[in-house]
Amino acid sequence: MIKVVIERDIMPGLEAEYDQIARAAMRVCYHAPGFIAGEILRERSHTERRMLITQWRDLAAWKAWEHSIEREQAIQQMLPMLTRDERVRVFDPF
Repeated sequence: MIKVVIERDIMPGLEAEYDQIARAAMRVCYHAPGFIAGEILRERSHTERRMLITQWRDLAAWKAWEHSIEREQAIQQMLPMLTRDERVRVFDPF
């Protein structure tokens, strides 16, 4: 099992629009093979920053989702709203 942490910074004023797209992408993600759980968080002191934490069966399941058409479509909708590239980190339990 792995966890994937994705951090995104949203342009001021576009947070609500981004949140709708992110929630829709997460709903699609629920049906991805190997997806276990996920949550979207807003940083308290930087309300334009979002963190997604997802849990996957293994790295192969994450990679399949990462390169899927469904994720690509969601990312294309989000890109104009970001102030910088998303940061993706993969963690293993120990």
